[in-house]
Amino acid sequence: MRTLVSIAALAAQAINAFPFLSDMPGPHSSLFSQIKTASTVKRQSTCPYNANHQGAAPYNSQYPYAGAKNGLPGTGIGGIKVPADGDTAHAFEAPGPNDIRGPCPGLNTAANHHFLSHDGITTFAELVDMQQNLYNVDYDLAVTLATLGVALDGDVLTGKLSIGCDATSRTSATGNLLGDELGLNGHNKFESDTSLTRNDYFLASGDDYTFNSTLFASMSTTCANNFNRDGLALYRYQRYQSSLANNPNFYFGPKALLLYGAATFLYELFPSFGPEGTPDLATISSFFGAESDGNGGFRFNNREMIPADWYNRRLPYNIPDTAAEILALYLKYPVLFGGNAGKGNFDALGSYSGDFRGGNFTGAAKDVTCLLYQFATDDVPSSLAGVLELPLQAVEFSVGKLNPVCSLFHGFLSFSVLLQYAIKKGEER
Repeated sequence: MRTLVSIAALAAQAINAFPFLSDMPGPHSSLFSQIKTASTVKRQSTCPYNANHQGAAPYNSQYPYAGAKNGLPGTGIGGIKVPADGDTAHAFEAPGPNDIRGPCPGLNTAANHHFLSHDGITTFAELVDMQQNLYNVDYDLAVTLATLGVALDGDVLTGKLSIGCDATSRTSATGNLLGDELGLNGHNKFESDTSLTRNDYFLASGDDYTFNSTLFASMSTTCANNFNRDGLALYRYQRYQSSLANNPNFYFGPKALLLYGAATFLYELFPSFGPEGTPDLATISSFFGAESDGNGGFRFNNREMIPADWYNRRLPYNIPDTAAEILALYLKYPVLFGGNAGKGNFDALGSYSGDFRGGNFTGAAKDVTCLLYQFATDDVPSSLAGVLELPLQAVEFSVGKLNPVCSLFHGFLSFSVLLQYAIKKGEER
């Protein structure tokens, strides 16, 4: 079994080395000091509110796609045209001023086509169904990603998540009594520094969710309009170097591996027929809502959408595939994990789970797979940001969702699960 001490040590080390982490909105990064919410860091001033919440458009026998419903496995059969001819329920509809959108083009596109709730308040089951039916993501990976989203940025009691800004009043079962639920805009969870097309949190007064046309143009130039593994590996390296040089609060922790995973979607999920297709400029621009500004640059058109005559990948994109691609992207241009304690003062992370040593990731693809599980079970969910002794059901949510689909992890327990078990037992005595 991997050492539990290293997990605890990393949390303490991160706070000591990068004190700005303790002032982030939402959960404190350490389980050993009082969890608090900062009031001095700017966030999106208001979160859109749509009083007419409607769930995702239902699937039916005429348009079943992969047949995934109610958070259960679908057929895994892809190569399906999406939206299907005649399926008006999943036709594109641009978001209105009362609809939430966030930093993830894949989720924004899904909401714009009603594969997720159009107002941007979604659920665990919707996320699992959408990934299978729209993108032909394997059920195990769909559950893992949905669990990460809900557990880290949403509400584990209601299973709800905002795909963008803080909508605690609509996602939480208790309002903000237990803390704010920041949605996918929340920093250093799914969203992190060095995003492909979003600003670093501290370089934009907390705006880590708005499309940056300059970054999109840089990505397009670096990739020579072919957003494949080689091009995106180089661009990820360039974004790292830019943040390292310019962001005095730059942080690139273990969860930054998720950024590599998200980058693989551009060439594994977004092209028609997935990896059989070409991740060209027209395709990627469609998902990102980018269009030419007529002067050699780009602008956001608020139309993140599935390209015309588009088919999802034939074979499901699964956890081993994703882990292998994350590792392949990283190894093309390896970088150190850690962060800046002031501009020009980089501090590498120490050991973590046996896979990070001296700031270097030293694991293999199977270790990436283990880390995906650990990320979902070893953090403090936003819904419990203000609570020091966290209820056991918070971690039980993640473990309960993932253990049935991740049998290879049986016998591996994250530190937080053991901590909460100890707390629970102590309360019972």
